Amino acid sequence: MSIKFSPPDISEEEIEAITETLRSGWITTGPKTRELEELVTDYTNSKGAVCLNSATAGMEMVLRLFDIGPGDEVITTPYTYSATAAVILHVGATPVFADVKKDSFIIDPKEIERKITSKTKAIIPVDIAGYPADYDEIFKIVRNNRVFRPKKGSYQEKLGRILVLADAAHSIGAKYKGNSIGSVADFSSFSFHAVKNVTTSEGGVVTFTNLDSRLDTNSVYKELRTLSLHGQSKDAINKIKPGSWEYDILFPGYKCNMTDLAASLGVVQLKRYRSSLSNLREEFFNLYSKKLSRDSRFILPKYIDEAEGTKSSCHLYQLRIKGLTEQERNRVILDLANKGIPLNVHYKPLPLLTCYKDLGYKMEDYPNAYNQYKNQVTLPLHTLLTRDDIELITKTLLSI
Repeated sequence: MSIKFSPPDISEEEIEAITETLRSGWITTGPKTRELEELVTDYTNSKGAVCLNSATAGMEMVLRLFDIGPGDEVITTPYTYSATAAVILHVGATPVFADVKKDSFIIDPKEIERKITSKTKAIIPVDIAGYPADYDEIFKIVRNNRVFRPKKGSYQEKLGRILVLADAAHSIGAKYKGNSIGSVADFSSFSFHAVKNVTTSEGGVVTFTNLDSRLDTNSVYKELRTLSLHGQSKDAINKIKPGSWEYDILFPGYKCNMTDLAASLGVVQLKRYRSSLSNLREEFFNLYSKKLSRDSRFILPKYIDEAEGTKSSCHLYQLRIKGLTEQERNRVILDLANKGIPLNVHYKPLPLLTCYKDLGYKMEDYPNAYNQYKNQVTLPLHTLLTRDDIELITKTLLSI
């Protein structure tokens, strides 16, 4: 018997929706993309949403919207996937890493505060595994900061403070103090990649809040859409109206829009997620914790803070095993793989990777991140598992 780590949960409903879109003759950005944006806006209780071809593109477009580039610094965590820091490099800014809290995967607000300079233009906290970052503390820091120096005439100046851009790739459906992720940070970028809780095969969506009422949300929506479509003044829907062929290029934009083929998959996925799939992920997450809590060697991942109303999206089950070295952890992964059970690690901290080593980052500067990583394993968590699968996984893990 072989268990898959994270396959997409695709039903006949998704297949029918994609077939309908193919037959409609409209397969690029169009009405289905707009429908998905409206569904996401409603689900996250945000002020608006723009669908793109990845969460990575979403983060980069927001940084570009705020004119963040060479000479600027953006603070983020070293405990994340490379995309979080790569978008900072793409725009020419400098990633500044703030270590995670001790015994936590979440970025430490105290470290953020320590790393802020007059060059800091944005903070990208990561909702790792779907558990939200400490947004109240982060906003307290940026609103009390007195060294912020915005570029004249930019969105930075209109906002009047450091931008908070959530890497919410994992956290669709999560809650922070009773509020839906997507309505908490200034901008939140969600992933709809094949392994995520909601998928469009490849894709993502950026949501935004009222931005302290200093920026017009309609303008933000239009400018993000224009950024993602070559800087073109009209999208395909508006160009096909009779006599409306003419358009302008307002600036040299980018090409990272979502297609209606992808969006038609996402529309069904999000509806299924709201009605049943999110509950199933939660059930399996809690079943793992119930079975593994009997063994004191395991450090279980956090799911909920009932007093605060904060709750994970249950995207990943990040388990830690007390006392293991990195090499011993790797042996555990290999032993389970030989028994047909795939484990993973989320994530290798960025200073351990060649790209970031070459840029001068050193792992010893982020001891909490390394201690989280060295004994961490990620168990399979998806909606095609069965309760028997979870029984087998936990029993096999305990046996070795």
